[in-house]
Amino acid sequence: MEFGILFTSHPNHASEPYPHQAVHGRVTAEIEAADALGYDTAWVAEHHFSNQYGIMPDVFTYLGYLAARTTRIRLGTAVVTLPLYDPVRVVENMAFVDLLSNGRVVLGLGYGYRPYEFEGFGRDFDSRRDIQEEAIDLILELLHKRRTRHEGPHYHSVIEGDYEIFPVSEQAPHPPLFMAGATDRSLGYAARHGFGLMLSTLPAAETLARQIALYKSHLKDAPAPLDRNPAFGKVDIARWVYVADTDAAAKRDTEQGIVRHISHFMGAGTAGYLGNVSEKNRAEGLTYDDLAATTLLHGSPTTVIAKLRELRHKTGLTSLLLHYPPYYGHDKAMQSLRLFAETVMPEFRPPVEKASVA
Repeated sequence: MEFGILFTSHPNHASEPYPHQAVHGRVTAEIEAADALGYDTAWVAEHHFSNQYGIMPDVFTYLGYLAARTTRIRLGTAVVTLPLYDPVRVVENMAFVDLLSNGRVVLGLGYGYRPYEFEGFGRDFDSRRDIQEEAIDLILELLHKRRTRHEGPHYHSVIEGDYEIFPVSEQAPHPPLFMAGATDRSLGYAARHGFGLMLSTLPAAETLARQIALYKSHLKDAPAPLDRNPAFGKVDIARWVYVADTDAAAKRDTEQGIVRHISHFMGAGTAGYLGNVSEKNRAEGLTYDDLAATTLLHGSPTTVIAKLRELRHKTGLTSLLLHYPPYYGHDKAMQSLRLFAETVMPEFRPPVEKASVA
């Protein structure tokens, strides 16, 4: 099994006050620790305009910085909100950072779920799925042909003759491509276009199993060369994870923070997104115990191992994205990352040689 960590650059206002410079130092330290502890991928989320969630305006700039500060961990975007981007620049920037990192980039794409981000950039929120699908068509053409004459409703691009996309990524035929999805439309589209799948933190295992089955049922429809994507058929499931010495300690450390975080995450700013991707559609009434029963991988090492085995049994899980809000504090987050790496990961894969962590 592979293990990644999803980093949202989410400020803890109690310890990282406006203008929040400290959040980036904290997240960078946690990514460096993940590199040393043997985690496979550091996934970086991009968000705009609100300090109630992430404040990371440019994932490619950050990944270029991280490429020089890490040695082995893969560096992923989770996700590039594609309707807010020029798809040609996505191809260029992905390849450039792949070279800078010696072939460690993973590209995650999504169509977005926060209307205020689209309003800020002057983009149409309701058309975002159509815009993303056209952008992906252009991205895939450029990755495989390096030239295009594209005239579509949302994008126009002519790169031909003496001109082509530069640079070329180190990974061949290109870095692994994932798509965030959960609706029937996005699940089928991701599979048919050869993408790996990224699934949300919130759905229960039964919901995840249905989503994965639908995705896998469409993989046979992916034509060559799209089925050569290194991520083809792979599924990454994100879960809120926290490991402590005991279940009681895990609850004590996280209960207030995780309920607060999910309550905001399910708020009006997400345009009902979480009600579409999971069986949960309301913030009111959610409790720690409810979440622990369906969603959280929180507790002692023994408890987390058991929960993860159950999740793997129900879903066929092969890759886990650990996620956590900033409210536990940096020291507790680092302790949880170490405990997970030292006590949980060895139960699911052969030992990985790790560097020392300061």
